[in-house]
Amino acid sequence: MALVRCDFFSDALEVGTAMTVVIPQATTAQIGVDPSAGQQRELPVLYLLHGLSDDNSAWLRHSSVERYAAERGVAVVMPQVDRSFYADVPGGGQYWTFLTEELPQVVRSFFRFSTRPADTFVGGLSMGGYGALKWALKQPERFAAAVSLSGALAVVELSHGERKPVFDRAFGGTPGPDDDLFALLERADTSAVPPLYVGCGTDDPLHGSNVRFVAAAQRLGLDVHVDDRPGGHEWALWDAMLPDVLAWLPLSQ
Repeated sequence: MALVRCDFFSDALEVGTAMTVVIPQATTAQIGVDPSAGQQRELPVLYLLHGLSDDNSAWLRHSSVERYAAERGVAVVMPQVDRSFYADVPGGGQYWTFLTEELPQVVRSFFRFSTRPADTFVGGLSMGGYGALKWALKQPERFAAAVSLSGALAVVELSHGERKPVFDRAFGGTPGPDDDLFALLERADTSAVPPLYVGCGTDDPLHGSNVRFVAAAQRLGLDVHVDDRPGGHEWALWDAMLPDVLAWLPLSQ
């Protein structure tokens, strides 16, 4: 497995930024590693998004994502988006544009990853779970699957709570219909939305909104895999879920 800390300039953000990338590597002498990992000519890729208090290193530091990805033969791209809620911040960084337009172009130019939608996935935790589902609902043709773990899915509701200043900065106030996952669900082409994996700890304060999102998606006939298990808003839960997430992804071998 190769680990790349990539610092680069973003035109969308008008500042230097970073991403952490793990890349399966075919080896013959590394102990404890499947020698077939990374043998595909063009690797499938998972864009894995961080939460509100994290950065591009969080998944690597707090979970075993590198080992899990090696076992499945999938590259993982973990970008840096600060506390943006993956939005084009009014008067600030254009993080949505960075994520959905610039980042995939940069990844294609730097790495030998597949560009086929069938080999492309997006996931995230908390704020990143919101970002992953927002991307999949707004641009469903780009992904074969999308994953939210403990996602902050009810952003309109959350924007009136104790985190109001965060949402005021990210969205310029209450998130509008283009940022509201429930509104995006209602407008979605249900035949185009990829399969969704929605996991959340049953002790998580966000569990109720995750349940409501799942119910709304299922009413529309979407393919939703639900992973509710004991736990809170915590890395122990997300690390335990991650192998199941990767096993669920429709990876072509």
